Amino acid sequence: MSVYLTGLLWVGGAAVVAAAVAYLIRKYGPDEGRSANNEAAGQVFTIVGGLHAVLVAFVLIALFDAVTQASDAAYREADGLVAATWASDALSEDTGRQVRQFSREYATTVVNDEWPAMRKGTDFESTGWSQLDRLRRVVAEAPATDEWQVDRKTEAAAQLWQVYEARQARLDAAGGEISSVVWFVLVAGSVLAICLPLLFGGPLMRTHVLIVATLAATITLLMYAAYQLQNPFGGGAEVSPAAFEAAIERFG
Repeated sequence: MSVYLTGLLWVGGAAVVAAAVAYLIRKYGPDEGRSANNEAAGQVFTIVGGLHAVLVAFVLIALFDAVTQASDAAYREADGLVAATWASDALSEDTGRQVRQFSREYATTVVNDEWPAMRKGTDFESTGWSQLDRLRRVVAEAPATDEWQVDRKTEAAAQLWQVYEARQARLDAAGGEISSVVWFVLVAGSVLAICLPLLFGGPLMRTHVLIVATLAATITLLMYAAYQLQNPFGGGAEVSPAAFEAAIERFG
């Protein structure tokens, strides 16, 4: 099912449930003292709603940053791999051929083995680290007979180090889901923020029901966004392996 359709169902369902609860409470609940509760309940709602809004904003900003960092890390990793290959072309013919071949194998492993597992949020057994170490050894053992080759060898080694760092950042982003404690606080705060307006009173039932439904829909929308963004490589974010696919094309 589409992520947008699923989100619409969640948001619409929360709004309908909250509206039904608000309607039943206003219709069958006691009216005595309800209007007098507005000031006291409003003050509590201001505190609870404010704290909840700050927490949700902090979580969403952190998740948006994590998605951006994951995408940037993937492109740095792929670009570094291509740059290391190009630099190695200036070394011996055998070294250039091996680096290009191993780089292609590494990029293929990332696309075919690692990315599907990261998209599902599952652990995987990957040969990526050993492939990178093999690349490092090929570059380190490559002969350099003049100053230009020494410079190119240094550049290839530097680019491979960038690949190592970017790969680690990508793998860290793949495992950076929201903890169960934070989810508990988010859900509990959402329930409290939606339930407190049920204590309010007013002259028009339809207005009160609409306010509660709108609040429930808004909070559910934010929770759904947090759920979809917690894995940068799956869900609504879904950072693609396009950088590595382009690198494979460059390797020929």
